[in-house]
Amino acid sequence: MANKKANVLSLTLEVFSRKITHWSGSSWAFLIAFGIIVVWAATGPVFGFSDTWQLVINTGTTIVTFLMVFLIQRAQNKESLAVQLKLDEIVAAIKGASNRLINVEDLSEEEINTLHKYYAKLASGAKNDPEPTESHTIEEEEARLNE
Repeated sequence: MANKKANVLSLTLEVFSRKITHWSGSSWAFLIAFGIIVVWAATGPVFGFSDTWQLVINTGTTIVTFLMVFLIQRAQNKESLAVQLKLDEIVAAIKGASNRLINVEDLSEEEINTLHKYYAKLASGAKNDPEPTESHTIEEEEARLNE
């Protein structure tokens, strides 16, 4: 029962955050935000540009910024995962591609650096390859260079 409630809550929050993210990137959202700033600035003389007048806009923008950070991060996480899944599908589908790269984002930074060095070395050797469309391993490249 609790798990079902958590799933309903999770789905509700996902739908809500997706709608807010979509809306907040619209022209209407920008116009509303711009309108609020114009109204706030226009009321400055009425309130004598007081500390309270400044506090109103500071508090409002701080709250909106705080909430937007989480919405942006959520959208970025989802987008990043979707792109990663698409890349994993491409790697898995290409004959001869290294399956070591599937889920490479889950490796440690040291492991990623090791792979980077591997592919940098492979790319360096490919610059002088008379057949640039052929695929080679580092071992093949080293053997070619030692001939």
